[in-house]
Amino acid sequence: MKRRIMLLDVGRESKRLRQLLVTGRTFALLSFCSMVFFVLLGIAGMAHQQSASSPVNSMKGFAAAVSSGFFGDMLEMEMPSFQSSIETDSFNTKQISALLIRALTDINPHDPKSLLAGELPGMRLNDAFLIREGIGTDTAVGPEDNAPIPYDPLEGLHTDIGTDLSPAETPDHSVQTGKDDNNAGTDKPTTNGMKVAFIYHSHNRESWYPELTDQSKDPNSSKKNITLVGKRLAQKLEENGIGTQHSNTDYPTAIKDYRWELSYKYSMKTVKEAIASSKDLKFFFDIHRDSQKRKYTTVDINGKSYAQVYFIIGHKNPHWEENEAFATKIHNALEKKYPGLSRGIWGKTAASGNAEYNQSLAADSVLIEVGGVDNTLEESYRTADVLAGVISDIYWADEKVSATESKTAK
Repeated sequence: MKRRIMLLDVGRESKRLRQLLVTGRTFALLSFCSMVFFVLLGIAGMAHQQSASSPVNSMKGFAAAVSSGFFGDMLEMEMPSFQSSIETDSFNTKQISALLIRALTDINPHDPKSLLAGELPGMRLNDAFLIREGIGTDTAVGPEDNAPIPYDPLEGLHTDIGTDLSPAETPDHSVQTGKDDNNAGTDKPTTNGMKVAFIYHSHNRESWYPELTDQSKDPNSSKKNITLVGKRLAQKLEENGIGTQHSNTDYPTAIKDYRWELSYKYSMKTVKEAIASSKDLKFFFDIHRDSQKRKYTTVDINGKSYAQVYFIIGHKNPHWEENEAFATKIHNALEKKYPGLSRGIWGKTAASGNAEYNQSLAADSVLIEVGGVDNTLEESYRTADVLAGVISDIYWADEKVSATESKTAK
């Protein structure tokens, strides 16, 4: 009898133990599922936030990683009437791997700095993303804009390049070319004295190591700087009949308590003043010098070296597509006449720059990076001459279309 009672007690304990085990397993399973759910929810939220703020990992990042021929074939599959004449490059394993790694981890396999950027707050990555690729464009290397050392506010006063203006004064934007704006007695097209192009420099002191005597400092100068390239571009446009204004305002001396990070605020005032002074202005060019090294900013064409160009489009501007369309006209013309001179059209968001660049003020406005820190002024001049030629062609082609439309309307 006693043994029977003991067996019943053991049975009850075993049953209770099994119930506890079942309850424990259920609890553990529910806990694990909940954990997985919240982890996936967090990953989805991070992915959504990242895709919204960084077009590098969106379709534009994908577009930067594949060839134009690949997209041509995709369009041809969906639209039989579309025939792509571009030869398709193979979509290799390296491209796929790099794209997946960048999409999943935000680490660029081609940029070792991306491994440290998340841990070092002071390390700023170049987050520019490729919109339109040029011949020979390295999709892993984009424009790089570095802040220079602090300026001496007294440096450059009364120089031929800098200015000695108070912020309230309006700079003289005119270009002296020694030519008659009306081009009387010639068959060359002319804007008849109208100023239709405006050239300025938000970072006007950007210079080049080969042009400086002290190469231990950042390549910035109050005398020999990017404004010379802008002046050259303006002169060549004038020679092609395009009335042009050029601002060589030296903001560090013109602005009291100058701050480099407010550069585009200062230059926006310059652009607005120009627009107010001339209702005929159509084209706006903010000319810069990039911070990339020579191997990324130089091309040899017909035995001569040229400073390559980047076109920058700010995506904070709600109408950035209009600016990109204008940049594309120039880019395509360069690709046709001087293959390799353009390193493509790049976009920037507020995460990696000003992201507006005064481009909301006009549809035909673009920021152009001419060469890098290791280029020479001579190489930059060659590029300015080429730019003047293609910009002139674009302007006269637009004018011809406008004239034809006006006649048709009548």
